[in-house]
Amino acid sequence: MTAFDIQAATDAGINYDKLIESYGCFKLFEEHIAKIEKLTNRKAHRFLRRNIFFCHRDLDYILKTYESEKPFYLYTGRGPSAEALHLGHAIPFIMCQYLQEAFDVPIVIQITDDEKYIYRPELELEGPKGTIAMGISNIKDIIAFGFDPEKTFIFSDVEYIKDLYPNVIRVQKHINFNQIKGIFGFNQSDNVGKFAFPPVQATPAFSNSFPHIYGKRTNVPCLIPAAIDQDPYFRMTRDISHKLKYEKPASLYSTFFPAL
Repeated sequence: MTAFDIQAATDAGINYDKLIESYGCFKLFEEHIAKIEKLTNRKAHRFLRRNIFFCHRDLDYILKTYESEKPFYLYTGRGPSAEALHLGHAIPFIMCQYLQEAFDVPIVIQITDDEKYIYRPELELEGPKGTIAMGISNIKDIIAFGFDPEKTFIFSDVEYIKDLYPNVIRVQKHINFNQIKGIFGFNQSDNVGKFAFPPVQATPAFSNSFPHIYGKRTNVPCLIPAAIDQDPYFRMTRDISHKLKYEKPASLYSTFFPAL
């Protein structure tokens, strides 16, 4: 089971309990929802109440951080492979907008125009139909979800890589070929860009990747709302973080959007 290969075992669909067990995540309980409501003084989002976001890693730590009046930030992203977002893409952004508003925290949003070019052979990087242009188009959709412009940083990997790169190479130094292959299922026929990309997705989970926001601080944790298939990236990130003496990212995972 990898980030690119999660399949339903039966016609009944994905067995999310088994997925939690396989990935080593933790169920989201009513106690978590009650705690969020108490801390934010508002009703929890329907995605939480309806168990659409259903499991987590270290959500308790993030809530404790907030309760202690210490900072945290949100991190999510979008891989531009089309000019517009569809309904499934909307789920993490709807959740992130609620969390930003409820907890009054910054959010960073990674546009992985590099990843989609690397992984999708039919896509170009530049030009009117390239991943860079599609990323710009996707940003317009993302802005429409209602994020606070004063506390939202949306960035293209291709453009922002100079700031990410110091942490990218720190992560690359601490992960080997067999680990990447085991986590993501790559083989010798895959282009080397696929092996190099996961550290790029890892680095926004570290606060010093954003010097214009946090300077050199490495002690500001982040919460990553995402679909459960993104967990392999952030398990890897969490494993690396202690080697770098950075804060581990926390995560909050959703089920998959069903086919219409």
